[in-house]
Amino acid sequence: MTKIPRLPSAIQMLAGGASRPMSRDKSDTLLLLASCAFVLAPHAQHLPLWIAAVCSALLSWRGWITLRGKRMPPRWLLLPLAVMAMAGAYSTYKTFLGRDAGVAMLVLLLTFKLLEMRAKRDLFVVLFLSFFLILANFFYSQSIASALTAIVAVIALLTTQLSFQYTGVVPPLRRRIGLGAFIVALAAPLTLVLFVLFPRIQGPLWGMPGDAHAGHTGLSDSMSPGAISKLAQSDEIAFRVKFIDPAPAQAKLYWRGIVLGDFDGRTWTQLRRNGASPQLMIRQRGAAIRHQVTLEPSGRPWLFALEMPSAAPTVEGNPSGFSADLQLLASAPIDHRVRYDVSSMIDFDLQPDETESELRNWLTLPAGYNPRALALASRWRRQAKNERQIVNAALGMFRDGQFIYTLEPPPLGRDAVDEFLFTTRAGFCEHYAGAFVVLMRAAGIPARVVTGYQGGETNPVDGYMTVRQSDAHAWAEVWIARRGWVRVDPTAAVAPTRIEQNLRSVIPRRPFGLLALDIGNNSLLATLRANWDAVSNAWNQRVLNYNPEKQRNLIRSLGFDDADWRTLTGLMFALGSSVMALIAIPLVMNRRKRDPLLTLYATLSEQMARHGMARAPHEGPRDYAARLAAPRSPLAPDKLAAVTRFLELYEIARYGSTPTVSPATIIAQLKAHLAESR
Repeated sequence: MTKIPRLPSAIQMLAGGASRPMSRDKSDTLLLLASCAFVLAPHAQHLPLWIAAVCSALLSWRGWITLRGKRMPPRWLLLPLAVMAMAGAYSTYKTFLGRDAGVAMLVLLLTFKLLEMRAKRDLFVVLFLSFFLILANFFYSQSIASALTAIVAVIALLTTQLSFQYTGVVPPLRRRIGLGAFIVALAAPLTLVLFVLFPRIQGPLWGMPGDAHAGHTGLSDSMSPGAISKLAQSDEIAFRVKFIDPAPAQAKLYWRGIVLGDFDGRTWTQLRRNGASPQLMIRQRGAAIRHQVTLEPSGRPWLFALEMPSAAPTVEGNPSGFSADLQLLASAPIDHRVRYDVSSMIDFDLQPDETESELRNWLTLPAGYNPRALALASRWRRQAKNERQIVNAALGMFRDGQFIYTLEPPPLGRDAVDEFLFTTRAGFCEHYAGAFVVLMRAAGIPARVVTGYQGGETNPVDGYMTVRQSDAHAWAEVWIARRGWVRVDPTAAVAPTRIEQNLRSVIPRRPFGLLALDIGNNSLLATLRANWDAVSNAWNQRVLNYNPEKQRNLIRSLGFDDADWRTLTGLMFALGSSVMALIAIPLVMNRRKRDPLLTLYATLSEQMARHGMARAPHEGPRDYAARLAAPRSPLAPDKLAAVTRFLELYEIARYGSTPTVSPATIIAQLKAHLAESR
């Protein structure tokens, strides 16, 4: 019998003496490092800069060790470094618990573990940590981009795991990636069953103290010069609206939010009052408009609706309500995306029967501030016959006084209103609303500042209206006898196109490299953004907002009236088992048919059986070759040599561990030897 060569020399013989490629251990380790780097990349934006730098340095160190073939660092060096990193994390977060601290700890553990890999179990620890960090990224974002990134990361980790576990010839990287993607595709049907039928939990799965307000952009419970102008430069989405009834004109799209009544000379804050909320008194003077709001998380209990809601909506089964100043509030902070239905009136009289004691709350001004503004308001009060004339005098001053509407007003000093009205005459909506309310109060008219959003952009793809942070706005409400609280927007007197169209029509975007492209004036970019917004909205509405109520409705539509956890569990196991069976049966039945090595091996065994040399069930390729080469073999010498070469190569391909030749080359060689053996 011909001696079976050792695996490396046999493979090198098939390769035709090609130059030695990168070793398998080195290539597999580099693939692992690349996969881990891809998993860690999304977390960089949530981590402190020093942790991101430490992790990058550790990954680079591990890559250098792999490429240069250096020794792994000793544990006496790694342990102090790890302890210092953990101490730094504790110093940053003051805890090891919570979302941010927990994720930071896992990121550090993963990168240090990469420098301590000495056995296969260490590989599994690294992979499991990486899979958990993929899940942890959803604690921060559940967008489509995050989901696609997670799928790619899972495929990368599965490809890495397959690469380490191959014992024979390792397929090319493209085939390994394809196999990893195939495994993910096999899991998709079962994942869909679990998503639809697993008992839903109301609200977010993860919520810990200290994390609720992190990373939210939006309106504040105070307003000072420059606050809203900074917010207006953000394109983040505040909420989306689906109108059941026809949408009103752009100029009537006021989304009422926070009511501010306390003023210290510079900053407006909410009025502090005790007592029960007053009964909503609203006199309807037009048709109600029904609409559905999908509100992004803000970490605040504020709800936004078209001015003025006729009743407080129900949010995820919990009633909302009105504050003492008729601000719409949820029962808990909005820390995840919520959707609610509301009906509003755009023509109304609000609180027309307000008491005098209540109205006095909206007349106070700090002493010793803005004397010129107070004097001007006093003069108007003496000259005017009624409140409407005072309001018109203030609006006329803004309209005819050469005021400028700008995102970059000059800074203001102690008497901010005086400087704005009589010196700079340049400001954003908060300057005009704040100054107007000061003038009204000084003239004896109850007034307050309201912040919210004005306008919105209808997406032609799905029909939803998108309201962004750039639509943030401030206006005033004044109390007029027999009318109640009346909205007055002084910005409309200075920049009417801001109200009738949008902010971009008044103030173009400032140039800043590639970001200077004005989406509103670029049809291609506008179309792309509209389509992306529509896809994102569909993802939010149908996937992220798949709540217990939607699940119950789905189960009822299937004929199950009692959709409790027992029903859901039974359906989940029944459908899950059916899906797994449908996937497994074809795989098992076609496994031999799809494996070319087994097919060729079975063909050779059948040929030898016709010569009276059938392979025993317990015989491996080496023992079978030895028996075929025994004295008085019925095979001719040339055929015996071909059979022996076939079995040698089959053993290498099936059980070898040093691949340098593609599977296609090995299959071709096996077919050639099989043809010679006939």
